[in-house]
Amino acid sequence: MKNSEKSMIRRVVTASLIGATIEWYDFFLYGVIAGIVFNKLYFPASDPLISTLLAYSTFAVGFITRPLGGIIFGHFGDKIGRKNMLILTLMIMGVSTVLIGLVPTYAQIGIWAPIGLLVLRIFQGIGLGGEWGGAVLMTYEYSPTHLRGLYGSLPQIGLAIGLCLASGVVALLSNFLSDAQFMAWGWRVAFLLSILLVAVGMWIRLNVTETPEFQKVKDDNAAVKIPIAEVLKNQKGNVLAGMGARYIDGVFFNIFGVWIISYLTQTIKITRTDALTGVMASALVMCLFIPVFGYLSDRIGRTKVYLWGSLITGFSTFPAFWLINSSNGNTTIIWSAIIIPFGIFYASVYGPEAALFCELFPARVRYTGISFVYQFSGIFASGLTPIIATGIYKMSGGNSDLIAWYVAFTGIISALSAYWIRKRLSKAIEIGAVGISKEALVS
Repeated sequence: MKNSEKSMIRRVVTASLIGATIEWYDFFLYGVIAGIVFNKLYFPASDPLISTLLAYSTFAVGFITRPLGGIIFGHFGDKIGRKNMLILTLMIMGVSTVLIGLVPTYAQIGIWAPIGLLVLRIFQGIGLGGEWGGAVLMTYEYSPTHLRGLYGSLPQIGLAIGLCLASGVVALLSNFLSDAQFMAWGWRVAFLLSILLVAVGMWIRLNVTETPEFQKVKDDNAAVKIPIAEVLKNQKGNVLAGMGARYIDGVFFNIFGVWIISYLTQTIKITRTDALTGVMASALVMCLFIPVFGYLSDRIGRTKVYLWGSLITGFSTFPAFWLINSSNGNTTIIWSAIIIPFGIFYASVYGPEAALFCELFPARVRYTGISFVYQFSGIFASGLTPIIATGIYKMSGGNSDLIAWYVAFTGIISALSAYWIRKRLSKAIEIGAVGISKEALVS
């Protein structure tokens, strides 16, 4: 590989990683705040459970609108180019997040307060819907074929860093401000800080070029007129397989990254700062293990890593909740119960996921294909998870076992889907499908 090519890959990886970090910080900051601030200031109700469910409902709306963003930006990303779409999605996400920090409360403007949050959350979802696919494609399509698992995993670290920043900023504000100050104005600072991150990300993204694979599609006039129609007509099996594989990713992340915060503070009775610190530490550990499992997928096979990762991740919920529930509030035990499954086991799924999904679709519809799979499955796999978990916990009378069984079930579904993908990719390689690497199937 020439020095100029190495330099461009480093630039692309940096642009994708920083952009993804900003987008995930914006998106999950809402989730972190929803169960501790929005339920009180924007959705007041006599029953704390009802107000929490209402707050998480607007959190879920962001996931519902993500497929729309995936279709819109995937369409133009497959026809015009990856780079321009990434610049636009970053702007949409950043502006929406800053405005959320400026919305008056229910006590100040009544019903317009939750409506304002809802509208801005919709735009957040649309922006992220187009962001993820473009970010992973930039690194995947620039990288050497035998290292696509590793390079494809690098933008995935943005999720962990974004969650770490979101949890860390809120934890710091919670620690240094009184509860009254935090509820009055402190939480808004976390949203307003997004404008600084967006400025940095925009400067970096303006200095990258289009990917070689997309440029070839453009030079060959091979662009599809309506990419989403092509995906849904000729790639139905790959879409279903990808959505099934994504199930454990969305559910596990939102149990341990979002729902667990309200569970720890309201049921286990530890402080908000301690709960957020545990999630933040998990995100830091995850940053290290995501590329490890991405590289491992290049060596022993993506489908194999994903299959076993799905099962181990899903069933790790049982010992995790047992430790949390028997900890007597000991933060060391609680943090360990979160860091090991969330920081390590979950990375075995999220690390190889980007390359796995990219290999399901040809370059001419790849942006649309992976965006649709990731974002549409996010509605039920991610957005509804805090609501489902809250409902299950309420119906079971405060028993977390049913939640653990729910997560384990999603792990089984994803493992079976990974096995199905292995069979489909084997057939694609046999017929010489373009863009499919044998590294996905190493036995």
